[in-house]
Order: sequence, then structure tokens, then C-alpha cells
Amino acid sequence: MKRFIKMGLAVSAIIYLSFNTVFAATPAELYDDVWKVVNKKYYDPSNNQQDWAKWRYRYDHKLKTQEDAYVAIDTMLASLNDPYTRFLQPKEFSEETQSIKGSLKGIGTQIGLRDGNLVIIAPLEDSPAERAGLLADDQILEINGESTKGINIDAAADKIRGEKGTTVKLLIQRKGVPNRVYSIVRDEIEVKSVSCKPPFDTTVIPDDIQYIRLSSFISKNAASEIETILNSSADKKGIIIDLRSNPGGLLTNAIYISDMLLRGGVIVSTVDRDRYKSTTRARYTQVTQKPVVVLINKGSASASEILSGALKDNHRATIVGEQSFGKGLVQEINKLPDESGMNITIQRYLTPSGADIHKKGITPDVVVELTKENVDAKDDVQLKKAIEVLKEMTCLVQQNG
Repeated sequence: MKRFIKMGLAVSAIIYLSFNTVFAATPAELYDDVWKVVNKKYYDPSNNQQDWAKWRYRYDHKLKTQEDAYVAIDTMLASLNDPYTRFLQPKEFSEETQSIKGSLKGIGTQIGLRDGNLVIIAPLEDSPAERAGLLADDQILEINGESTKGINIDAAADKIRGEKGTTVKLLIQRKGVPNRVYSIVRDEIEVKSVSCKPPFDTTVIPDDIQYIRLSSFISKNAASEIETILNSSADKKGIIIDLRSNPGGLLTNAIYISDMLLRGGVIVSTVDRDRYKSTTRARYTQVTQKPVVVLINKGSASASEILSGALKDNHRATIVGEQSFGKGLVQEINKLPDESGMNITIQRYLTPSGADIHKKGITPDVVVELTKENVDAKDDVQLKKAIEVLKEMTCLVQQNG
């Protein structure tokens, strides 16, 4: 059995399991497989205060086709009232695994549910969504003229995806401005994770500061790319890591990058249904001791919150920006016998201080809001503040040095 850990797709933290062999399963067997996984692994032993046993035989002798099983599974999982525990049909499962390999089709935006509303967590860097002007926290009211009220994440993603060159229309509600329809041409998107260029070309990074923009933890190469930059930054006095609008990705990337910056200490802890707590600690592989500032905003989620939480709680970095998204649950995705899959919430995670940040987020040490007026003027006040804070930190290091 192969295993790796992934966080951030649809604002999820995912442990991915796959089987080496594929075998036929009847609709009833497929349904029962899903029931047993939830019964064994779901992070809440009360199954959201419901009688899970009633679902096992609910559809006995009624599931004749694969589609019957899919509908029954969707209905069963919906009863948990957990948007992150969901069934993926073979096409959806294939698309999710492709995104891990660094290739996406659509408009390039991470979506999630907040208080029952469909929201944009973050547009991917240099994607059609970003170029069209979509922003973190935008609420999607309609997709191609159809209301999103009551829609789930999978159904919404399926409507937004499409062939390269086709157009999707999103009715967007944004705080402080009138509702607007965005017409966005779909494309094949290469997931770019690491850049040394700030989002606005009007922002000047001082020569003695190393700026690193990490837009996603999805790419398996993200940690090694960060390490290469850190190793080539011997002449720099400090480092800015920009995690704004980073919806997450591989948990291993968050751990490896934390390890590069920490000298000992806890990185993250997870707690399962049996209240078993597992703690991951830094392994003394610190690459640099230079001062660090981390930028976050309301689009920083999941793995971004693990990294920023680890650095904040260990007093290794100063956090600048806005409150992060608040995604503190871990999902496991199981590949099922017919090439479909299911995401299931199996753990919650805690920052090194023991804080549960789910639906709360990480609070910056220095709060700076980036307004619409700032964006329109390409005035990155958050990055400017990060530079100011880092200069103060480097001055203190020199004085104490």
C-alpha cells in the first residue's frame, strides 16, 4: 500500500491511500466498504451525534447499479454534516490525483464552504481565476446562472471545471462592492509553487532580504525548491516567506519547511477519534538561523497554517498580515475498488502550543489589512510592513551579535 499526505485541495488536509490492485466490487460491497471506513476511522466517535449503525443495511437488496451505490454513498456521507467527508466518483478522483502531479484543468481556484456558503479560498498564482480578478473570500452565488445555494464542494468543482478554451460564468459577491459576473476562460494550469517575485511589480525588495512566495504546498518539489533558495541566501540578512492566499498542499512539505527553519521544538500534533495524540518534532536539520517574517491572509489555509503556526509558537518568526482561514482538520482519501475514492475526516491538528485553530485561524503578530484600494493601486502595504518588521529584527540581531 502506498501512502503520502496532502493538504489543501478544497481546503482539506488529506492522507492519501491507494491499493496496488484493482478488483471488481458489487454496488452493495462498494457501499459497505465506505460504511466500514467511516465506522472505523471518522474522527468523531459519535459520528456527529447520530446512529451510524442504521446506515449499514439501509439499502440492502436495493443497490442494483454502480450509480445506485454512488447516490446511496453520497446520501450516507451527507448525514455526517461534514463538508470535508465526501465521495469522489472515478472522474473526480482522477482529477484530484492529477492535481497532486502538478496539473489542473479549469480556472485555477480553491473553493470551500463557510457557514454553508460557497467561497473562494484562494486563486492559484498566474491562473485564469487570478488574472480575472477573483480574490480570497469571494462568495460564489451562481455558476453559469445556476444558484449555488445548498451545493456541495464536489458538485461546484465539477461545474467550474471544463475543457480548455471554454468559458464559465461566476456571479461573485464581494464585501463592499456590487455583485458582479466574471466570465473566465478555462485552461490547463501548471501548478507553480515557489517564486521570488512579489505579487505587485511596484514593490521593491531590498537587496539584503530574501523574499520567497509559496503559493501552494501541492507540488512534491516545493520543499526542495525552498531549501535551494535558503542555501543560496548566505548574503541575505533576513527572509520573508509569503503564504498569502496559499490554500495548502502536501503536509510533508509543511513539515520539511518547518524543519529547515526550526532548531528543535514541536511542528504539529494530530488527535484521532480515540483521542490519541501524535506529535511531529523538528529533527535539528535547520538550514538557516536568519530572522524570518511570514505573511498570511484569509486565504492562507491548512498546510499554510501548520507552517505559520509552527514558526509562531516556537518564536522563530514574526507573523504579519490578516487572520488565516482556519482549517484544522485532516482528511484521508481512500481509493476504492472501482477507481472512485472517498475523503474522510480522521484527525484534527493542533499547533505547537496546543491551539485548535479550526474555524479560528492563526492570528498575526502584526495585523495589516490589504484593502481593495491597496490592490487597485498595487500598493502592497502588507509586504511593506513585513520588510519594515524584518529590518527591525535584523538590526536587533546585529546589535546582539
